[in-house]
Amino acid sequence: MKSMIEKRRQVVVRQILTFFFLFSLFSFLLSCKTAPTVSDPALMTAVPLESGASVYIFADAQEAAPILELLPIPELKDKQTKQMLEMTDFFTAALFPQESGRRFQLAAWGNYPSSRAGMAFGMNKSWKKQRSQSGDYWYSAESKLSIALSPKQAFAASWLHDTPGSPVTAGPGIEYPEGFGEFRRGAPLSCWLEDPGPIFDRIMESMGVPLQFPAERLLVSLFPLEEAYQAALRVQFASAAQARGMAAVFNLARSFLGLFEQDEAAPSSMLSAIFFTNPPVQNDRNLDIQTGVLTEKEITLLFNMFLLY
Repeated sequence: MKSMIEKRRQVVVRQILTFFFLFSLFSFLLSCKTAPTVSDPALMTAVPLESGASVYIFADAQEAAPILELLPIPELKDKQTKQMLEMTDFFTAALFPQESGRRFQLAAWGNYPSSRAGMAFGMNKSWKKQRSQSGDYWYSAESKLSIALSPKQAFAASWLHDTPGSPVTAGPGIEYPEGFGEFRRGAPLSCWLEDPGPIFDRIMESMGVPLQFPAERLLVSLFPLEEAYQAALRVQFASAAQARGMAAVFNLARSFLGLFEQDEAAPSSMLSAIFFTNPPVQNDRNLDIQTGVLTEKEITLLFNMFLLY
């Protein structure tokens, strides 16, 4: 099962990086209004992405570069990918569950070089121009990838089928979870996960605590320290009573961990450093958790959990 999930994760990652590669390779910026203007990402309260994703990711491309380097994804070291990221100020992406028929959707903001504009898409038989209510875009049935570009913005979406679909969301998109705008303020990389209960269930099971965790949403922000990082986690529940009960479970788990000598290199020990270094703080229906100082291995483990989700 894990190998199947890992294979799907690799496919999703490669599809996202394919978009970056094609953008850098073609550098095709449409003079017409192919991609609509979307608000400054710093001022957004809604994401120009579709609903139904498992994970929504937000990154300041420049400040988050050292974090992206920690991910064990060789394609991120690709020259074309790095060139695309260097041109990007901010991007947000959504990763979808397989049953949705989608793989990912991405929106990026930057200053893309119009001097290299060309007719590459039009000259490539693999790409066909499509029209939609949200504007024109290019689609490749071979790659199952849709792309829309303008001098300041780029959009991409990948599908599991070969029916074209616009990468640009019609309307305002999906709204931020309650409090997410303030929660991610100042973080070069942040995300939220819908229905993260299975993740916490696996964590508890690995620690010998077979309890179900009825979390509705998980918010994560990664902040730089002097030479390291620290994460803020916010677990959202349906009610304050659930949050209070889960706070007791967290504290019980922290006490349970303290009874045993642990191998600091073991995954369960690293999970403890991520989730159980500090006690949770209940804030209405939320549990706020501050991690300890995260090593490179712990950051990699944290994002692997999300990518495998």
